[in-house]
Amino acid sequence: MSAENTAFSTSGADAIARTIDVQPERTITSPSELDDFYEIERTIAEILTGDYKRVALQFPDELLHDSVPIYRRLKAGIGLGRELYVLADTSYGSCCVDEVAAQHVDADAMVHYGHACMSQTSRLPVIYVFGKKPVDVHDCSHLLSGVFEGTVALLRYDVAYAHQAESIAAALREALKIPISTSQTSDMVPENIIYIGGESLGLTNLLITHSACSVYSYDPSTKAARLESSRTNRLLMRRYATVQKARDADVFGILVGTLGVASYLPLIKHLRALLARAHKKSYTISVGKLNPSKLANFMEIECFVLVACPENSLVEARDFLRPIITPYELEVALQAEQSWTGRYVLDFEKLLAESAAANPDAAPESQQDSDDPDQPVFSLITGKYRHAKRFGGADKGKEALPADAEPSSSVALRSQDTAVALADSAAALFLQERTFRGLEARVGEDAPSVLEQGRSGIARGYADDHRTK
Repeated sequence: MSAENTAFSTSGADAIARTIDVQPERTITSPSELDDFYEIERTIAEILTGDYKRVALQFPDELLHDSVPIYRRLKAGIGLGRELYVLADTSYGSCCVDEVAAQHVDADAMVHYGHACMSQTSRLPVIYVFGKKPVDVHDCSHLLSGVFEGTVALLRYDVAYAHQAESIAAALREALKIPISTSQTSDMVPENIIYIGGESLGLTNLLITHSACSVYSYDPSTKAARLESSRTNRLLMRRYATVQKARDADVFGILVGTLGVASYLPLIKHLRALLARAHKKSYTISVGKLNPSKLANFMEIECFVLVACPENSLVEARDFLRPIITPYELEVALQAEQSWTGRYVLDFEKLLAESAAANPDAAPESQQDSDDPDQPVFSLITGKYRHAKRFGGADKGKEALPADAEPSSSVALRSQDTAVALADSAAALFLQERTFRGLEARVGEDAPSVLEQGRSGIARGYADDHRTK
């Protein structure tokens, strides 16, 4: 477990002194090898063709050591009058284009280096440079022929092996004597999939979204081939258990995990409306990269919905206080009937299109839509019945409040004193259930204090704090 997960609250000193161990993907020694691996000439040509004046270069941690020589070679090729900016420490996942950081330098184009999720961007033109990782084509076809069973297959691969995709496909056709498709955008669901690449989030998502297929993988770095589909059932069982926890939640936090993927705003609007129709309370939160300490600050939230690119959508929430689900899992959790075929959707556009095609005007029947709104709901997690909270202030058959509308004057008297609470506030309800609610108000009972000189210094070490000396 990492240092940031050991406690929900720390002094912050460990974050300043922490050493991050990053293993470079490979060491490039010659300028010609660097030019070929990072496609310097192609990048220069695209910058000049697009006449981009301010270009941001986005690097993941494992490629940051090559950023300076790449910057110098690109700068020499694009000439005067054009500026380059190196971006690191992305706001969200490094596989996504960090358009927010690019806007800070007013960039009109991006060059994204390394692994990419290839999610459609919404603002800037992007030049992708995946790198060219080596792969032994003969060894790949030989080892896969020993484990593969089937009559047809779809070839999928990590983007770093795209330069050898056709050679691999040709070698597999020769070795397996079967048709091999290389389309990466087809909606076809084949019986067998061959994946070229190592253990990654991309492979995990492939197993989740193609649970009905047999997935065979070849890792060029370890030169090992195997059938991966045996892991699929375990992955789906863990996700199904997380969905059951979401069914018991009444207060949701919509986590904004990307600002560079197109359609993320329509999806957030769709989730708000979905939760409002189910009489659930929702908050929209942008916290950047996730960690348990950040999310532990929102104690009243019982479940989080992560809006992120497909490769960062699945989060194993073992270290987190609350479960974290995907937008598709939220739709499953809010259904009245507990049925799930194992089908999985992680693509924003596809999820929105399917929701609109199902019935754009009718609200889906949820587990709380019944003749008796106070009817208890059975929980598969606790094995007991529970009474769900209802937010939104709408009765059965009436229009619920808009998803983005917060009641401005819904204040209810909590006691005969000066204490009040928001009638539809999940935070206020959570506060009422706590045994400690802050300092007691003693209006008119205590004399005003005498003004005194305050402390000086910074919060992590004041001048009169002997512990810092």
